[in-house]
Amino acid sequence: MNWQAVSFDWNQVRAFLATAEEGSFSGAARVLKTTQPTIGRQIGALEEALGVTLVERSVRGLTLTEAGRDLIDHMRTMGEAATLISMVADGKSQDVTGEVTVTGTDLLSAAILPGVLKPLRQMAPGIRVRILASSEMQNLTQREADIAIRHVRPDQPDLIARHLGDFRANLYAASDYLNRAGRPRTARDIADHDFVGNADPERLMAPLHNMGVPVRPESFVMSSANGIVAWELLKAGYGVSMQPEALGDAEPAVEKVLPGFPSLEFPVWLVTHRELQTSRRIRIVFDLLARGLSDVAKRRSGGD
Repeated sequence: MNWQAVSFDWNQVRAFLATAEEGSFSGAARVLKTTQPTIGRQIGALEEALGVTLVERSVRGLTLTEAGRDLIDHMRTMGEAATLISMVADGKSQDVTGEVTVTGTDLLSAAILPGVLKPLRQMAPGIRVRILASSEMQNLTQREADIAIRHVRPDQPDLIARHLGDFRANLYAASDYLNRAGRPRTARDIADHDFVGNADPERLMAPLHNMGVPVRPESFVMSSANGIVAWELLKAGYGVSMQPEALGDAEPAVEKVLPGFPSLEFPVWLVTHRELQTSRRIRIVFDLLARGLSDVAKRRSGGD
């Protein structure tokens, strides 16, 4: 570790994080139980230590600068780590009990969440997680779930949303299918193959057309609204399917249809209620999901 590179104080970072999340110095002062001038001084000191301007002040309020937006995710990671350090050190994470409902798509719930949530059993064994496999945003607004993993940012003002990165998807097929049907050499060749689709397979046609694959509606010989079913149809050799690279690259029975074919990117948002600010059990699960899903997104995008 390069200790000389750390030139700022954690309290300064905490003041900036609270200001970014609350939208004002007064809001940050309220949640941190301090004064507005103190928050301003701490952020000013952080800006001086880093040599950048993090927030801009105007009659419309506070906004993050480009440097502030670039650094906010790294600082949130620090905040999550600091919270867990404090809780583990005094044993609080072991004492937190209760149920937290997490909702995500069926495929993500089955293939990604088990690995991401595994550390929770050691960190906070009193927390019980209920996984609701669903794509409906009203799961949160109707209080059917505490945390949602979505691919679209919600617009409801009572929800908190964090962009964790982008997952990538590509065209895959079972190796035995490609052995039978032949391996395409160009993007145009892919359109001659059978396809496995989701609930609305024609929605995939436009992006594929833009990528040089003139697929037709009749090409989708199998479709399912259930992502797990579509994944199993792919593995069974029914045809080509757009699937997350996190799954396709890890499954030895399938392969990318065309090496070098560009990936589609889809954002991953972690969404919860304002209750995140006061519920320790939701905060623990939210922070764990944020780190784990961010790591998955970074691995799939070639990051560290």
